[in-house]
Amino acid sequence: MDLDPGGSPWGGLAVTSTLPARGPRTPRKVEAQATQLEAVDDSLGPLGPLGDTSGPADCAPTDEPPAPPVKGRRAASRDGSDPSVVAPAPAHPETHDRPELDVDDDGESSSAKARIPPPVHPAPVSPPQLQRQTQPSMPVEQAAKPSFEITVGDPHKVGDLTSSHIVYQVRTKTTSKAYRQPEFSVSRRYRDFLWLYNQLHANNPGVVVPPPPEKQAVGRFESNFVESRRAALERMLNKSAAHPILQHDGDLKLFLESEAFSVDVKHKEKKEPPLGEGKGVLSSIGLSGSSGGKYVELDDWFHDRKVYLDALENQLKGLVKSIDTVVKQRKELADAAGDFSTSLHTLSTVELSPSLSGPLEGLSDLQVRIRDVYDRQAQHDVLTLGITVDEYIRLVGSIKLAFSMRQKAFHVWHLADGELQKRKTTQDKTLRQGKTQQDRLNQLSADVGDAERRVHHARLLYEDMGRLMRSELDRFEREKVEDFKSGVETFLESAVEAQKELIELWETYLMQLDEAEDGSSFYKAADPTPAPASGPALAPPAADDPPVRDPPPILASDGPPAATEE
Repeated sequence: MDLDPGGSPWGGLAVTSTLPARGPRTPRKVEAQATQLEAVDDSLGPLGPLGDTSGPADCAPTDEPPAPPVKGRRAASRDGSDPSVVAPAPAHPETHDRPELDVDDDGESSSAKARIPPPVHPAPVSPPQLQRQTQPSMPVEQAAKPSFEITVGDPHKVGDLTSSHIVYQVRTKTTSKAYRQPEFSVSRRYRDFLWLYNQLHANNPGVVVPPPPEKQAVGRFESNFVESRRAALERMLNKSAAHPILQHDGDLKLFLESEAFSVDVKHKEKKEPPLGEGKGVLSSIGLSGSSGGKYVELDDWFHDRKVYLDALENQLKGLVKSIDTVVKQRKELADAAGDFSTSLHTLSTVELSPSLSGPLEGLSDLQVRIRDVYDRQAQHDVLTLGITVDEYIRLVGSIKLAFSMRQKAFHVWHLADGELQKRKTTQDKTLRQGKTQQDRLNQLSADVGDAERRVHHARLLYEDMGRLMRSELDRFEREKVEDFKSGVETFLESAVEAQKELIELWETYLMQLDEAEDGSSFYKAADPTPAPASGPALAPPAADDPPVRDPPPILASDGPPAATEE
C-alpha cells in the first residue's frame, strides 16, 4: 500500500507495505453435515434396549420398576468405548450444584478424562508410646492442698502411782512444705490434746474444731477404754489436719512436730502473742470477751440451726444409751457363755462314760469360743457405731461453742459502738466550749478514730464469723452423712461376720458329733453275747465302710421277746 507523500508524517518518505493483498470476501456457505443414527443396545438405559432384536419372551414386562435416569451418562465415543459407563460422582459435596460439562458436536466432553477423586487413606496410627496420655488430671486446688496421714498408737502407762497416765505415739506423714520432714513421730498425753483443742478454738473463731474425747476418772486404764480413746484422738487429729483452715494453724504444727512440747508451750506463753493468736481474735481488737446482755438471734437461718442442733443432740444421746444397752447385753451373753462353759467342763470331769464326757468337753470349749465372739462383737460395736455417735455429740457441743463465740463477737461490736458514741458526744461538747482546748480536741479526735477502727473490726469479725459458720455447718452436714454411713456399714459387717463365725462354730461341733457317732454309738452299752469260740476271725471294718448293723432278733412265738440293743 502506497501513501501519498504529502499525507505522510515523515515528509516525503514513501512507505511500502509487505502484506499480501486480500481478495474479495466471499460469503460462507452453511452446509448440514450428514449424521447417521445407529441403534445401540443400551440395556442400562432408562427405556431399555432399542430395536426389536429379542424374542417375545424377552419383551415380557418385568415386576421391577425402571431404573431412574443417571445424571452424567456419556454418549458413545468414537473409539468404541462402552457408553454405559457412568461418570464417577464428584469428590466434594459442593460440586453437586455445578452445571454439567458442555458436550461438543462430536459427543466428547470438554475434559479429556473424568476426574477421579483421590483415594482416602486411613489416619496413621501412632505407636502406644507416642500417644498422649488421657488420664484424668488432678484439680489445681487439690494438688496444692497438702495431705496428712496421722496415726495415734502404742498407748502405754507411765509414771508412779500418784502421777500415772497414758502416753500415745503420734506418727505423721505429710506432703506439706511447712514441716521440716515428711515423716516424724512424737509422744503426747491426753492433756496435750486438750491444749490443742482450746488453742484451735481461740485462734479460729467460727470454725467447728473436732473435739477430743471427754475425761474419765474411773476405769481410765482399762484396755477397752484406752483403745476407744486412742481411736477418738486419732479421728480428732485427722479431721483437724484435713480442715482447710485448721491445717495451717501454728499450734497444730507445734503439736505434731515439737520434740520438747512442754518447753515450747511454756516459751510460747511467755512471749507476747501476735495479733489473732494466743489471746484470741476478740481480745486482739482491744475489747474484753464479756457476754454483755442477753443475746436475741435476728437471723432466722441461725435460729433454725440452733433448734435443729438441740434436737439432734437429744437424739444422739438417746442412741448412745441404746448402744450402751446392746453392748451391755452382749457382755452379759459373753459372761453367761463363760459360766455355761465352766459348768460343762465340771460335768465332763465327773462323768465316767467317755462317750458322754467327750461331747460335754467339746461343748465347753465351744462356749468359750462363743464368749470370745460376744466380747469381740461388743468391742466392735463401741469402736464402729458407738465412737461415731459419741464424736458427733461432742461436735454438736463444739458447734454450740462457736455459736457462743459469735454471740460474744456481737456484744463486742455493740460495746465498741457504744464506746464510740460516748467519745463522739465528749468531742461535740468540747467543740462547743471553744478552741481553747486544742490539745484535748486533738486527743479526742484520735480517740474517736481509734474507736471507729475498733467498731469496724468488730463488725467485720461478726460478719465474717457468720459467713464462716454457714460454710462450717454445711461441711458438718456432709461429713455427718459420710461418717454415719461408714459407721453403720462397718457395724453391720461386724455383726454379719460375728454371726457367720457362730454358725461355723456350731456346724463344726455338729460334724464332730456325727463323726463320733459313726465310730460308736452315743449311748453304746457292752454287748452281753460272748463271741463264738470257733470260726474265722472277722476283720475290723475299715474307716470308709459303713457301720455294720446287727440283724433284728427273731422272736419266738411261745417264748418271751428277745432283748434288743438300744
